[in-house]
Amino acid sequence: MSGVTVDAEGTVTGNTYDKYGSTNPVVRRLMAGFERTLDELFARAAPTSLLDVGCGEGVLVERWAKRIDGNVVGIDLDDPRLHAEWERRSAPNLEYRVMKAENLPFADGEFHVATAIEVLEHVPDPAHTLSEMARVASGWLLVSVPREPLWRGLNMARGAYLKDLGNTPGHVNHWSRRAFVALLSRHGEVVEARSPFPWTMLLVRLP
Repeated sequence: MSGVTVDAEGTVTGNTYDKYGSTNPVVRRLMAGFERTLDELFARAAPTSLLDVGCGEGVLVERWAKRIDGNVVGIDLDDPRLHAEWERRSAPNLEYRVMKAENLPFADGEFHVATAIEVLEHVPDPAHTLSEMARVASGWLLVSVPREPLWRGLNMARGAYLKDLGNTPGHVNHWSRRAFVALLSRHGEVVEARSPFPWTMLLVRLP
């Protein structure tokens, strides 16, 4: 599955390349490190309920729902390709909703954990989105983004997106590991800062 996700105004907001199901050996090796690190941080957070902001095709949120007894909600944009994938990935405690992340219609502390995996680089106001995530979560934030400028350098090395200096379509925010840690530190204690190549992944304990 490949392509891009766009909002109602036609703006590219993400991509739908199936990195989790790729048969490319390089991608598979990188994703193995990514998923191993993510699973370790997920286990440490031990969610009892979860909101996944920008759930994409639902690959991760379906896995997580099967490990959680409480309510699990995945949200993303209104894209027919995503809806088709959601129909394939279900669990009794999992609900998908179409919405943007800017103003979440959930109560304060409604979820134990809020996640945004490869999402914040796409949103127009990541600081506000994180504030909303921290508001609706009572325990933890678990987030990841591409590590810059490494990400763009790797794209250029493989001849991708050269006219945009290696910037992946839809990436409107860019963080080094240090800058991303500083951003998340506004919301709680960054108890884990991991760098599965070429990403930054953080686990944040909320106050």
